[in-house]
Amino acid sequence: MEEKCLQGQFKELDPILDKYAKVPGSLITILQQAQEIYGYLSIDAINYISAITDIRVAKIYGVATFYTQFRLEPIGENLIMLCQGTACHVNGSESIEEAVCEYLGIQDGETTEDNFFTINNVACLGCCSLAPVMMIKTADGDETYGNLTKVSVVKILKEIKSRA
Repeated sequence: MEEKCLQGQFKELDPILDKYAKVPGSLITILQQAQEIYGYLSIDAINYISAITDIRVAKIYGVATFYTQFRLEPIGENLIMLCQGTACHVNGSESIEEAVCEYLGIQDGETTEDNFFTINNVACLGCCSLAPVMMIKTADGDETYGNLTKVSVVKILKEIKSRA
């Protein structure tokens, strides 16, 4: 019954589920694709995935909460990922985070009131030679910014906001 109620709501996910639902070990792939389509993993999406794959909701939720790549809440139009890896930390990522949070009026994991920006600290972006670094997922794709300062990061955010 619940599957039928949710089916129309998640039709974009059906081709992925048709391909991977019965493939052992494919839950992370399914969750990644679902998040790519919907921006986050809602409880309804998790219930639908469970109904189609016969994987218990608790197991899906456990995987979704274990891996930091998954989000259970909607995010803003632009996702700011601030690297907090060793190289970035040593090169001042804390002051970059302070500048971003102060400018936007939000903290790690939060979204601005206008739903334009969400900020997330991440363990590593793999751009250590550019430390400190951030990546911003925009409608146009991912943009990476390195050698950040408190001044440059605010300038970048203002520039992205001006494109809207």
